[in-house]
Amino acid sequence: MIDCGSFEYAHARLCARHGERLDEAAWRRIAALREIAPLLDVGRASGLRRWLVGIGVDSTAHQAEAILRGHWRALVGEVVAWMPAAWQAPIAWCAVLPDLALLQHLARGGEAAPWMHDDALWRELVVTPPHARAALLSAGPYAALALAWPTSQTIVQAWHDEWQRRLPPAPSDSVGPGDTLAQLVRLLFEHSKAFAEAPGAQGWSQRSALRAQLSILLRRAVLEPAAAFIHIALCALDIERLRAELLRRFLFPHPKAA
Repeated sequence: MIDCGSFEYAHARLCARHGERLDEAAWRRIAALREIAPLLDVGRASGLRRWLVGIGVDSTAHQAEAILRGHWRALVGEVVAWMPAAWQAPIAWCAVLPDLALLQHLARGGEAAPWMHDDALWRELVVTPPHARAALLSAGPYAALALAWPTSQTIVQAWHDEWQRRLPPAPSDSVGPGDTLAQLVRLLFEHSKAFAEAPGAQGWSQRSALRAQLSILLRRAVLEPAAAFIHIALCALDIERLRAELLRRFLFPHPKAA
């Protein structure tokens, strides 16, 4: 029997989850559906079922987004439970990734969106005066990000610095910067830079290229800790794509026939 908390157990679970992911043909079938109800029906009969729990035809766009963020955190927690103890802290830190853009917006003096006042995760932060928000963050699970609040450092860089701090020490026989985890970090940073500079029309093609590169890396990362982070990155792309399909129908419903 393979023990839970070993690389062997984690790899078996990651492979099982990876096998549930939709291929491009399935995504095209979903994109062709014009209304939310058929999309939910088709999605619940596919590998998207886990992400759609709690989302219904009467959900609002903000409710759907909040539910997806909750599913993301559950996903990260699931992977944490599979992995050896030494790797659980850096993986757990991935749970806050969907919050970075909003935190950066607030740190730069941006106004809180109305829905944030009704969201349990954001309510306390947005009702706090802007000058006191860093102190509030520093007292909670986002303490490492509070350091970037009053400075020119970005929230994303603060997240990355904390992620590196949480990584276990490299073994003496490590292959160094050419290992799979280092390749993953370089790939994600290169994608982020290219994505920020590319025209909007190229967004999905760039995501598709990233998805293909991540899949190649995953096949190389057998029994490596990098596999957990690659799986999380691939799931992030899937959730982002599902979010786009959901919001397109919630915000711009197809007119019913007279």
